[in-house]
Amino acid sequence: MSPSPPDTALSRWSREHWLLAGLFAFAGTLVIAIAPGLANAMRQPALVQAPMTTLSLLLPPMAGIRHDGSSWQYISVERGQTLSHIFRQVGIPLAVMREMLKHPEARKSLWNIGPGKELAFELDGKDQLRTLRFDRNDAERIEISLADGKTEQKIIERPLNQNVAIASGVINHSFSADARRAGLTASSINKLANVFKYDIDFVEDLQDGDTFEVVYEDQWREGERLRNGDVLAARITTGKKVYNAYFFENNGKAEYFDERGNPLKKTLMRIPIEYARLSSSFGMRNHPVLGRMRMHKGVDYAARSGTPIMAAGDGRIKFVGWKNGYGRGVEVDHGQGRSTFYGHMSAWGKYKAGQRVNQGAIIGYVGASGLATGPHLHYEFRIGGRQVNPLSVTMPKPQPLSGATLAKFHASIAPAIARMELAQKNSRLAMR
Repeated sequence: MSPSPPDTALSRWSREHWLLAGLFAFAGTLVIAIAPGLANAMRQPALVQAPMTTLSLLLPPMAGIRHDGSSWQYISVERGQTLSHIFRQVGIPLAVMREMLKHPEARKSLWNIGPGKELAFELDGKDQLRTLRFDRNDAERIEISLADGKTEQKIIERPLNQNVAIASGVINHSFSADARRAGLTASSINKLANVFKYDIDFVEDLQDGDTFEVVYEDQWREGERLRNGDVLAARITTGKKVYNAYFFENNGKAEYFDERGNPLKKTLMRIPIEYARLSSSFGMRNHPVLGRMRMHKGVDYAARSGTPIMAAGDGRIKFVGWKNGYGRGVEVDHGQGRSTFYGHMSAWGKYKAGQRVNQGAIIGYVGASGLATGPHLHYEFRIGGRQVNPLSVTMPKPQPLSGATLAKFHASIAPAIARMELAQKNSRLAMR
């Protein structure tokens, strides 16, 4: 019997082994065939140069610069801006600014420019400054041209026109709001409050349904309204009381009088602070800090801290300092046994004891020093050293107009009276 052949590695492979080997061989062949294609696919594709178009974009104007379609640029000065800042903003070298400031008029008007002032710059085709323009005042405009390193000035007259207008209305919300609605500016409203401050508290006394008529000058320039001018006449009707004020120059001094020629300006003001609210009256009250009944020997006006306090009349400063529970205080001696005291100030004014002050001078500022629950003015009116109610005491009056001056006054106010009568009649018809 012949021996059996020896076993080898191949002879020992089963059918399954051969099948697996075939599969691996097939897979390897596929990898060899596909790999170059994958490598090409993973490469960065070549960039194709696309056609390009250039567009001209209009950039927005620089902040604060106004253009009118010409070679002029206008800048309204804002708070905190300096002349150097403005020249840089327009793109003009500071060397040119210094050259402009060599001109006396430019140096005088522009060195300390304030907010709201408008400057105009005319530039040539190369963005070089040709002309600087600004208003010297309401009626004059200055143009300073720069050429070959030399400056030349031109003055342009801008005449003002004064028109007499009338504003009238009924108080529905507040005098300030209704007067603005009728056409008055803030300056005219403040002037009216100042004219009537001896007789009317514009916060407490005026009520809904009260009426007002105001004859005033309106200032125009080149077809544009600038502002209200002087108040020529005014009438305020509150309840059954009628208050009149008429502008009149007496001995070269402009003052306001009532219809009988009595000056509205009293020797002493009843209310030495503008637009404040009466928060405590004269008389017995429960002290808001001490919590017990105590005589209140003045009146309190609530106002924002820092509101100016005025001297009620001409006089001499008698006391400046700390006054017990009244905190920072000032006393003014007005002569003839009359004096006024002002308490709870946040700060004193510039006046010292012994100095003279005129009526309306700022002697301090509203605060809450001493025994106070909030910012307000404590105001006392004293006669012979005794406190009296400043809201009811009869204030001393200056001398009225008389003789030929009184006749001239009546003749001058007749047109204003006719205007106010007509406006009042129209207001009454509108209310029906």
